[in-house]
Amino acid sequence: MKYLAWFGIVFTTLLTIVYVAVFTPIGNGFIKPFVESKIEEKTQMESRFSTFLFNTTDFEMVLMLNQNNSIKVKGNYSLFSRSLNFSYEIGFQNLQSLSKLVGTPLKGTFFTNGTVKGDLAFMNIDGMTDIGNSKSAYHATLADLTPASFTMKMRDAKLASLLHLFSKNPYATADVDLEVNFKNLISHEMDGEITLKSKNGKIDPRYMKSDFNVSIPTTTFSMDLNAKLRGDDVDYRYDFLSNLFKISTWGKVVPQPLKADIAYALNIQDLEVLKPVTGADIRGALKLEGEAKGDKERLVVNGKSDIAASDTTFEILLKDFEPASIKTKVENLKVEKLLYMLKQPHYSDGTLSLDAEIDNARSGKLAGEILTTLKEGVLDSAYLSKAYEFKSAMPTTTYNLAATTLLGGDTLDTKVDFNSNIANLDMQSAKFDIKEKSFKGDYIVEIADLNKLFFISNHHMRGSLSVNGDISKAKDLEVTLHSNTADGKIDAKLYNDDFHADISSVKTKKLLYMFTYPEMIDAMLNAKLDYNLAQSKGVLAAKVAKAKFEKNQTFDAIKEFAKFDMYKEFFNGDVNAKIDQENVLASLDLRSIDAAIKVKEAKLNTKTKQINSDITLQVKRDEFNATLKGDIGSPKVTIDFEKFMKTEAGKNVQEKINKEVDKLFKKLIK
Repeated sequence: MKYLAWFGIVFTTLLTIVYVAVFTPIGNGFIKPFVESKIEEKTQMESRFSTFLFNTTDFEMVLMLNQNNSIKVKGNYSLFSRSLNFSYEIGFQNLQSLSKLVGTPLKGTFFTNGTVKGDLAFMNIDGMTDIGNSKSAYHATLADLTPASFTMKMRDAKLASLLHLFSKNPYATADVDLEVNFKNLISHEMDGEITLKSKNGKIDPRYMKSDFNVSIPTTTFSMDLNAKLRGDDVDYRYDFLSNLFKISTWGKVVPQPLKADIAYALNIQDLEVLKPVTGADIRGALKLEGEAKGDKERLVVNGKSDIAASDTTFEILLKDFEPASIKTKVENLKVEKLLYMLKQPHYSDGTLSLDAEIDNARSGKLAGEILTTLKEGVLDSAYLSKAYEFKSAMPTTTYNLAATTLLGGDTLDTKVDFNSNIANLDMQSAKFDIKEKSFKGDYIVEIADLNKLFFISNHHMRGSLSVNGDISKAKDLEVTLHSNTADGKIDAKLYNDDFHADISSVKTKKLLYMFTYPEMIDAMLNAKLDYNLAQSKGVLAAKVAKAKFEKNQTFDAIKEFAKFDMYKEFFNGDVNAKIDQENVLASLDLRSIDAAIKVKEAKLNTKTKQINSDITLQVKRDEFNATLKGDIGSPKVTIDFEKFMKTEAGKNVQEKINKEVDKLFKKLIK
């Protein structure tokens, strides 16, 4: 009995200590700092209780989080029956200070209040909230502290207020109604329905312009969502209707593991309004509809569209939500409409068709084939002439295109056949490396009538031209050029802006004919040209062999007075020129056995076709000086008569003049 008495005393003492430590104002004073520190540790926020009362049956607490955020609870409980009955009031006047806690930017205020009744086995929660300036009520039940059911009715919530709550500008305004009715929240046994409706929706063009640089007209909209959850299945339909576009999707989804059997339809009057969502800077109308079926391992998305007035169909196989294969067929796409959609100038009209079968669409493992054709192409000559500042109008240009592209790894290998009324282009292999962003290909260009290039060259030309070579572009641009021209050969290379050409055995007469210059000399020309495209500067070093001159006044005069036939002479020598944009400074030194022709720094303007040149002609021991000025096609020739009269030819002229004067004098004195 003595030990039993001692045990009773100890037990009573402990109960007294626990009671005092927990359920009395003194005990509350000891516990309060401990609880506050634990809350601060978990929330990383300043936390304090302005009220902390806790006894054996009742409690009341007011917790302050940071500034102007409070949580109030007041009620009673029973330790023995483990029951609760309390009211709560949550008033967050400074949501921004809670952003770090919830992991998303917040703004504005939030208020809710309600009651909690029940025990640990089953509990009812009833409350109201003003979220989004709405009038909302909710009811939830907990079984063994696990959510069992939930219902909520939200009326006339303001979309702009909800956007502000999550730190978003009020891109749109609308009145939102939401009803949630979940009879069962147990995983895999879900039983519920969600209904969302919006009305009086209006997109604010000011924020669309300031935040996304998208200009849209006045846009009104409404939304309607109905989703039914049964077990793991979600049957839904969602419609977004506006005066600019309509989006609908419906079907069945199993969230975990994902399975989908859905349909979709889009009717968009202006794609530009979707830039904030898609990030694509495009415009114009689009209709698209199709289906998506499968799961995460294999999801097939198919559809059809009228993009750019085309008949387009596609099928995309996704594995782990990444494209595995793609099949698409585009028929009768209008090039001008596509350019408008992409916000590009109106370069061309035409009809484009495409047939693609990409068996493997994974990066680095591409495999497949793409066939592309473009028919009835017509370039916008007026726009191109203005855009590229052609000196003369570009002629009407029609064209067609056929291309075959093979995909292999990271490489696109394309064969191109381009034909137009100005030039034809063939490329047997044009390879583009996606990973390295490099290009390498061959080409053949054929021009049947060079004069059709007048709008580019600003110079009339005759004849045809065929050019072939290779193009490569990685860090630097390299282009090779080969052509058999004027009975000779031209081999050239462009490295970025530096152009070098080797000219071999070219007939000058045919070259002059091609460039519509006077065919004044027939010779064999070998030359080297170095020219910088960016600076429009270069040098020419040429050698002339077996040169013979065509009939001209200067050589006729030499033949008559110097009794020497320059036309029978074969000249050899050098031609050098410095090019500075349209200005050419040329020097020439040609010699035969008995004659020589020298020109030092002749000035030629290829733009105005004007020439200014001093020429020195040497015939045996006689030397003549002359100047050429004016249009290169018919320059004015001026001879230095004072020096000319001292030559043997000049003496012959003087003698002839004396004879003619003598004859005239004798006639007069008869």
